Amino acid sequence: MKLRGLLAAPGVRAAALVGRDGLALEAYGEEGERLAAELAALRADFERVSRRLGGGQLTRLAFTAELFEVVAVNVGEYVAAVAVTRGADTRPAQQELARVAAELQGALPVVRS
Repeated sequence: MKLRGLLAAPGVRAAALVGRDGLALEAYGEEGERLAAELAALRADFERVSRRLGGGQLTRLAFTAELFEVVAVNVGEYVAAVAVTRGADTRPAQQELARVAAELQGALPVVRS
């Protein structure tokens, strides 16, 4: 699958791809399923903040915790993310995530409401 290669980037603990419904299309690493389970809610919360502040469409979100950093990008109606061990250089993971997101753009199923 597309995100599995992210695990080769230094410090990556987990990678996931989910839809707005929270269902994982892909989840890798020890915490992959847990990351996937939270991504849809995180996206909804950050989109609400962006809307309320007049920030426009959310394209990327990131946060840092004591032990890891999470970087996520929107891919149409989906969100792809990596969790990287705190202190590791996140640039390789971010570059690979951007590459994968570009590859996925237009290749994922269209969600009809």
